[in-house]
Amino acid sequence: MLKSIKVRDYMTTHLVTFHGDTDLYSAIGLLLEHRISGAPVIDDQGSLIGLLGETDCLRGILSGAYFEETGGTVSAYMSSQVETISAEMSVIEVAERLLHGGHRRLPVVEGGRLLGQISCHDVLRAVKEFAQHERGLPR
Repeated sequence: MLKSIKVRDYMTTHLVTFHGDTDLYSAIGLLLEHRISGAPVIDDQGSLIGLLGETDCLRGILSGAYFEETGGTVSAYMSSQVETISAEMSVIEVAERLLHGGHRRLPVVEGGRLLGQISCHDVLRAVKEFAQHERGLPR
């Protein structure tokens, strides 16, 4: 059953991450280089302290243009109120949270430490593999 498929089995664990003191323009460069729309922000112990997304970066650029100041750090523009999930959650529960919360990805945290993240893409991959397995089709 789909409810038995866990986040742990489909989450991405090799993530681009930032620290709060990362220069905003450096972060933008990494987002563009890796073709991703956002990344977790962690502290020195690996604990999640926020998320930096494209809209956060745009806010930083516009703020800088308005005040005629450029740059700043990731911590000044990141979203610090972050919804997180457990690695033991089912992908169906995650799909519901992604749909109802308007998120494209959710960080996976255990004891405050970032383990990975799961995205809409990861959930779709889990559903596809499950459906193929149920039908006896090759993956």
